[in-house]
Amino acid sequence: MIPISRRGAARWALPAEPARPAVDVLIPSAGRASALAVTLAGLAAQDDPTFRVVVSDQSDDGAAAVDPAVQAMVRVLRAQGRPVEVVAHLPRRGMAEQRQFLLEQAGAPRVLFLDDDVWLEPGALARLDAALTEAACGFVGYAVQGLSYLADVRPHERTTFEPWGPDGVRPERIRRGSPGFDRWPLHNAANLAHEAAERGLSDDDRLAYRIAWVGGCVLFDRQALEAAGGFDFWPRLPVAHAGEDVAAQWRVMETAGGAGVLPSGAVHLEAPTTIVDRRVEATDVVFGRSQAGPDGSDTERGEKDERHPEPDSGAEAPGRHRLSRDQGGHPRLGARVGSR
Repeated sequence: MIPISRRGAARWALPAEPARPAVDVLIPSAGRASALAVTLAGLAAQDDPTFRVVVSDQSDDGAAAVDPAVQAMVRVLRAQGRPVEVVAHLPRRGMAEQRQFLLEQAGAPRVLFLDDDVWLEPGALARLDAALTEAACGFVGYAVQGLSYLADVRPHERTTFEPWGPDGVRPERIRRGSPGFDRWPLHNAANLAHEAAERGLSDDDRLAYRIAWVGGCVLFDRQALEAAGGFDFWPRLPVAHAGEDVAAQWRVMETAGGAGVLPSGAVHLEAPTTIVDRRVEATDVVFGRSQAGPDGSDTERGEKDERHPEPDSGAEAPGRHRLSRDQGGHPRLGARVGSR
């Protein structure tokens, strides 16, 4: 039997030197201790690869450091041989700065940016890690699934699903208005769960597909992310902004490529957002308000803004991240700007 890196209960009380992490799991968090505990519980169910956890807590009351459920899961992870750090990081300077802070704490060759309201099924991290090795690109990600939408089948939102071909994942330029941008509805609701079922995929399959971006659970090659600048654009943004993860992914995609992975092993807890002011879109600041048109040329956006498509379809587009359930949208919409 091949040994796993997770220490089981029989070894929890034994002294052990944690193995060097292959992945640093970076979790931005603020004011959602109960959801964070569930996220950590999902990590505790992962066998491999070796990983370390860093939580950047921007709760005003430092809840992550004292919440009983969070601390219980921290103790479990440490007993399993997983180093865990919960770091108070105040004052708040915006999500881009928080993500850059987390990236600067990392030392492993790969970093998983995981939102504090996402549960990973057992084995999900190992599959995602294997997918990145196979794709040999800048990042791969699981689009988070809203399981309350399992009965809401939307084939019209999956028409742009396109697996990467035999040549593998390649660099790609995505901008608002470019053909690749039109893939954003793929990650609404429980679309990927339906896509995986219709394709007859097994739990262990790792189908890389083309994306506009991935929110909530993204595994980067750290060197590729840092070479693209990481989130170093944060000083150019106001504290209240959205879409910083999209901007970082688009920069990596241009140089090293990026892909989604099906089936997705990530479940969104469907907790309300804690970021309510989304008027500033990071992609507009980083890349300018001129966006690539369908022919690949730069063009100014006209009166019709894709953040507010007509008719309302529950769009997952930058700047339009969450809709109420009666609008039929996924509770995690758009760029999915992290722990809210």
